[in-house]
Amino acid sequence: MEEFRKKYPNLTKELENEGVQIDAVRSLPEEAEKAFCSYEPSVVDFLRRCDTEEQGLEILDYLRQRNEISEEYASELKIQLLKKGIRSFGPKKEKGYYFR
Repeated sequence: MEEFRKKYPNLTKELENEGVQIDAVRSLPEEAEKAFCSYEPSVVDFLRRCDTEEQGLEILDYLRQRNEISEEYASELKIQLLKKGIRSFGPKKEKGYYFR
């Protein structure tokens, strides 16, 4: 058992009911699926590249104007952005993120 704990500390914590912290929120299951199933960036991927809430609002307005997201979804994301901040969508994706 000790060898397992050394090799898999996070899994051990989860199995011992300590839980795992989740730092991002996906309001639509389809967006969460896209994150794992394709290389096409979602609106959340674009938001995760932003440094400020203002940049996030610009991205949402731009995607809405291009009809790439619905008015309703844009509103939901704006509310999340304003209430919880830009990092509520996940940690910042820096340049070269996909090449690691």
